[in-house]
Amino acid sequence: MTDKPLNFYQSTEQIATSGQPDRGEFHWIADEGYEVVINLAMHDSNNAIPEEGSLVASLGMQYINIPVPFDEPTAQHLQEFIGILKVLETRKIWVHCEVNARVSAFMYHYLTKVKGLPVDAASSPVMVKWRPKMDDVWQDFMEITNNEAGL
Repeated sequence: MTDKPLNFYQSTEQIATSGQPDRGEFHWIADEGYEVVINLAMHDSNNAIPEEGSLVASLGMQYINIPVPFDEPTAQHLQEFIGILKVLETRKIWVHCEVNARVSAFMYHYLTKVKGLPVDAASSPVMVKWRPKMDDVWQDFMEITNNEAGL
């Protein structure tokens, strides 16, 4: 059995998150019934798989990349992410970035703003550890309003 990807977290019944899966872990993700993979990492992130889109497609899953620079996440990135999740919310989705930090911040907004979850339920273990140490860029990102998020 393949180990689960780095910082795996089951955010909701339909959505799981993690850091960058390796090739074997993508096979496991497909075997677990995930239908869509959303990647928020940059193409040159540590451990990025250059042919990730092709690999994911060859395993029968849809691949979506929203490249979010770690030093420059924007409300536009969040709007795109939320829009995609709203369209695909009935599907089984795997969302990843390099270590599950970016994803944890994006999922926090989705779960609190769209799904109405309380802060504690919307905070992944990575978010709980990272939030007190976030730099100003990410602190600002966490303060994005519903209006700025396109809601």
